[in-house]
Amino acid sequence: MHAVAGLTFPLPVLASPQSSLRTSLFSINVYFRLRFSTKQPFKLKVSAMGENTVAADSTRKYVSSDWFSVPGLRLRDHRFTVPLDYSRDQVRFPTISVFVREAVAAGKEEAQLPFLLYLQGGPGFESPRPTESGGWIGKACEEYRVILMDQRGTGLSTPLSPSSMSQFRASGELAEYLTHFRADNIVNDAEFIRKLLVPDSNPWTVLGQSYGGFCAVSYLSIAPEGLKQVLLTGGLPPISNGCTADAVYKACFEQVVRQNEKYYKRFPSDVAIVQELVKYLADSEGGGVPLPSGGILTPRGLQLLGLTGLGSSSGFERLHYLFERVWDPCLVPGAPKRISYYFLNAYDKWLDFSSNPLYAIMHESIYCQGASSNWSAHRIRTEYEPHFDALNSINEECPVLFTGEMIFPWMFEEIHALTPFKEAATLLAEKNDWPPLYDIQALNNNKVPVAAAVYYEDLYVNIKLALETASHISGIRLWITNEYMHSGLRDGGGQVLDHLLGMLNGKTPLF
Repeated sequence: MHAVAGLTFPLPVLASPQSSLRTSLFSINVYFRLRFSTKQPFKLKVSAMGENTVAADSTRKYVSSDWFSVPGLRLRDHRFTVPLDYSRDQVRFPTISVFVREAVAAGKEEAQLPFLLYLQGGPGFESPRPTESGGWIGKACEEYRVILMDQRGTGLSTPLSPSSMSQFRASGELAEYLTHFRADNIVNDAEFIRKLLVPDSNPWTVLGQSYGGFCAVSYLSIAPEGLKQVLLTGGLPPISNGCTADAVYKACFEQVVRQNEKYYKRFPSDVAIVQELVKYLADSEGGGVPLPSGGILTPRGLQLLGLTGLGSSSGFERLHYLFERVWDPCLVPGAPKRISYYFLNAYDKWLDFSSNPLYAIMHESIYCQGASSNWSAHRIRTEYEPHFDALNSINEECPVLFTGEMIFPWMFEEIHALTPFKEAATLLAEKNDWPPLYDIQALNNNKVPVAAAVYYEDLYVNIKLALETASHISGIRLWITNEYMHSGLRDGGGQVLDHLLGMLNGKTPLF
């Protein structure tokens, strides 16, 4: 099924009546202005695992920097000390740091502005770093005080990097620690911050992109009293009980096949280039070639380029230009053919799991409520294996298909940054007692205004599953469009945000 070019139409209400672990938060080489002071000295003790333990006599909750500038914006930073586990005794508990950056239009530092919290996609990616007033951030700052939160474990929020996670001595300890880094605790962090940062602890607007939208729907389920309105961009999650990963990947594999067809139709010469490359890798010693990062590039690893190449607005072009430089030139007669260092290095940077390993380790857990994922993408792929077997494609003289947003267990053997976490990732894949992330009854009774952009050809959040979820959120307004890919919020400047706000403030009619 193909959308009509330029198709974009709003739907009215879909209402359903049923429906380093950092061990010293305050040892920062920046002068901070303390927003909440205490007459008693702050006491910090460090446990054997390197977790912060805040003494009960401390009331220091967060510290803030002075304002600083980028073109068109004024920014300041806040660092909050929050519980690792909100279910634990609050008198003495392990803590982590959560970092947020506050952004306002230049000259509006003291203005009485409503607050907008932005939740980034992922899992495992930090919030954007503004370099100027532009795009959706510039648009948002026209009306709001924007809060850019690094979700726990990302950016400056007790970042979980390959080096910091290596502090854990056992995979079981790491896996247990990581269970606290899902949407439920991201919402708990947001509420902790709202009650301290927003005057009178008033509710705020939340904008959730992709996985950030998943978190926003959890927010509607867990703490709707903290929300004034919710804006979702490519971020309506499957909300059924159990593990929804199988349904997600079945839908995603079908869309991935269509995206591959469109890619090769755009760049037909790449069919032969990719086939030649796959054969070269398969014939190499060990079934692949070493990568600059220390990993190995295999035929199935090559297929991972579809993760971003098939789903973002300029992904097709970037992928094609990458394959333009796959081979070294022959400078000496008789020299063997070799993959260029340029290509291998670009491949490493393309996946970039060394910067954001949480994306791979935690990915399937975002779909789990009371059940395990059991490496869902890997299992579902076997049902489509004739299409996604690279060597079989060559033998059949068919295009080699790239995969999409899927994490496979063998990635923890072939991607150097992930190899230390293979056992921890397996433990998480087998975990079958994940707590709930969504409350369907609460969503059926929702009173918070919600507007959502649903991208017709979204590779990451399938439209059928998104519409099923929307049918359970009372009062939600949908904007279904094929003008944008999954990255529409970033690609559209301020247009996507402006359209969603218009749907809630009356600028865009119901019909």
